[in-house]
Amino acid sequence: MQLRQTFPGIRGAVAAISLFALVSEGAVTPIPQRFQQEIALHRSITNGLPSGPVQLVDSGAADAVRCFIEGHWYTLKAGSWSAEPTLDPTSPEEFAFAGSDGKRRTLKLPWADVRQILRRGARTWVITTKDPVEVPFVQPPRWLAWPSKWTIQNAAVSSLGKLWIASNAGLYEEDERNWRPVPVVDGVGRSWATTNVLTVGFDLANRVWVGTRAGLATRDATGAWRFFEGKDGLPVSDFTGASAAADGTMWFGTRMGLVRWDGTGFQYRQGPRWLPGDDVRQVLADPAGGVWAATTLGLGRIEFQPMTLAAKAARFEGEIAKYIQRTPFGFVAEAPLKKIADLSTASPEDSDNDGLWTAMYGAGECFAYGATEDPAALERARKAFEALRFLQVVTQGGNPSPDKGYVARTIRPVEWPNPNVGRIEGDREEQKRDALWKAYEPRWPKSADGKWYWKGDTSSDELDGHYFFYALYYDLCARTDAEKARVREVVQGLTDHLVSHGFALVDVDGKVTRWGVYGPQEMNRNPYWWVERGLNSLSLLSYLAVTAHVTGDQKYHDIARELVEKHGYAQNLMFPKAQQGPGSGNQSDDEMAFMCFYNLLRYGKDPAVLNLVRYSFFQYWANDQPEMNPFFHFSHAAMNLDRSITNVWGTFSVTPWPGWLEDSRATLYGLPLDRLNWSHKNSHRLDVVELGMTGSKDLYAAGREGRGHRTNGKVLPVENRHFNHWNTDPWHLDYGGSGNELGAGTVFLLPYYMGMYHGFVEKP
Repeated sequence: MQLRQTFPGIRGAVAAISLFALVSEGAVTPIPQRFQQEIALHRSITNGLPSGPVQLVDSGAADAVRCFIEGHWYTLKAGSWSAEPTLDPTSPEEFAFAGSDGKRRTLKLPWADVRQILRRGARTWVITTKDPVEVPFVQPPRWLAWPSKWTIQNAAVSSLGKLWIASNAGLYEEDERNWRPVPVVDGVGRSWATTNVLTVGFDLANRVWVGTRAGLATRDATGAWRFFEGKDGLPVSDFTGASAAADGTMWFGTRMGLVRWDGTGFQYRQGPRWLPGDDVRQVLADPAGGVWAATTLGLGRIEFQPMTLAAKAARFEGEIAKYIQRTPFGFVAEAPLKKIADLSTASPEDSDNDGLWTAMYGAGECFAYGATEDPAALERARKAFEALRFLQVVTQGGNPSPDKGYVARTIRPVEWPNPNVGRIEGDREEQKRDALWKAYEPRWPKSADGKWYWKGDTSSDELDGHYFFYALYYDLCARTDAEKARVREVVQGLTDHLVSHGFALVDVDGKVTRWGVYGPQEMNRNPYWWVERGLNSLSLLSYLAVTAHVTGDQKYHDIARELVEKHGYAQNLMFPKAQQGPGSGNQSDDEMAFMCFYNLLRYGKDPAVLNLVRYSFFQYWANDQPEMNPFFHFSHAAMNLDRSITNVWGTFSVTPWPGWLEDSRATLYGLPLDRLNWSHKNSHRLDVVELGMTGSKDLYAAGREGRGHRTNGKVLPVENRHFNHWNTDPWHLDYGGSGNELGAGTVFLLPYYMGMYHGFVEKP
């Protein structure tokens, strides 16, 4: 049955999209270039500080920052810390410090008991668990009569100079040398702070903030309290301190990291990417809007630096060129480090998907050149093309050698250890888990010139990446007939290989690779392949559309039409992912699908098929939109923004829902500059909801426990995760890693340049 008979009236109802269709001018307000980049500095601001717990951090006269460590004071001067022995206590029963005038002041109390130094104008307060002491500028110290049976846990000073105490007996305000209890009661009469108040602080508007195990509360000018719990986005509640920043934000120290309130929501900073230790003893915001954190493992600092997206891209480009690119061809993946956090020890290795990762990096460079005509971007794109082309060239002429057009996964020099040694045994073990897994030798043949091992059993991941890149390179970067001919040769060679082998990728052993299967006999009739049916049908149609575009040969459109009309490939691609809702299914497939949807909608010619593709793309994007992935958002918006589809029931919008651009901006701005694989822990968070896709409900559930999302339904922000590529499961809560591997900035560069090309990101 032909497609036109199955879907009457569709053919001709939707006009084919024009090549490189951009969003209409003014359809979106581009993401601004300028933003505030959050940066952790605990590895670069500790020069001169001893290691170990930091007891106090203090900002005194002229905003000089001091640390108190094991009975000694250290002052930050010109970026380095120096000891201040004149401020040190002379005995364990004395506490010495700099007064508001910068001169040495002393108190007769054990220095080890001091928990805070508070300052307002010429007045200073020193706080221990039992004694709050005021130290005026000229008068003798004033010991405030705090009840000895109660423990002080934190203190703050209001704009009126009143001392507030958070204690295990509740919240109290100093009132004419007495202590007045302050009730914290919500709108239905529930008391939140009758006992065990953990912290208290004041923001710049003099609103008091109170932290308990139940959550945070703040009181406005009318006396009404507002409460925050996990359901309101509060990540943790084991508070140890509070401090107001000059930009109006509030920072809260906890036993498990830092929490920041920016006026609209909370941000959470935990783990070695952000802090030297999670147990924050004291938090001190500074006039620049940053924060100092005294932790049990050292001093931390987080600050915000003005930056542009272009500068961020340049940093990632520099890291890739200097530390990550491998072989003279410049393959891009990730780079293990021989020494933790030392980029100079980067030692990049071959990756199973070098072709895919290099293609995605190169695609970003194509978009960059298309948007800016930057010759440096053009040169990087050309290098990526030569690397990917070589993966096809290197497979030919050796012994053994696959048929023409076959593309390798990756290469490695013959000077490295032989990767075939011990490989067959591992493959046979894998066959016990996967009945379709191939065990053959050599999986790593040698090139004809004897210089390279190249890896076979190439997967569909690689092909999706190759075709995604080649189409962009052909249109945006190949400037001469000779350059276009080189692209044409590679694309046609690969496609003809697939077509001549029954729509399959055939290896040196004469058999189809494990994942290189696209033919209708397997897709539609082999029960092993039902899960891949939709995605592989989508992939093959996109390959044929790209090849027809690059070669100008109608036969590839004709082949695609036959697959659609005789084998139902258009119907197949309507369900390209086996899933049970957001967070389910295979994330690697998502990355592949978005590349193929993008290409098929750009280069496909059949309006009826494109009508189906457009709606399938919308459904796919709708399932993935909580992941806040700018590459996914931009790919979909570029093809579907302000568009609709038509079927027998009417016309339906496929434009992305509101919020896609804001989420893309948050991810591009928020992605840390530090691309090292630091660990993150989020499973303890109060604002996390466990993802219910476990057990038999999810085809891919095995080993995927510990997954969840925030109470707003979206995945954790990129600041709380680490991933090398967009195929990483963003629903995981906890991440391992020890700072011994550098991930490529491709995860930023590709969506950034793509967004700029399509008008979603402001040009520099």
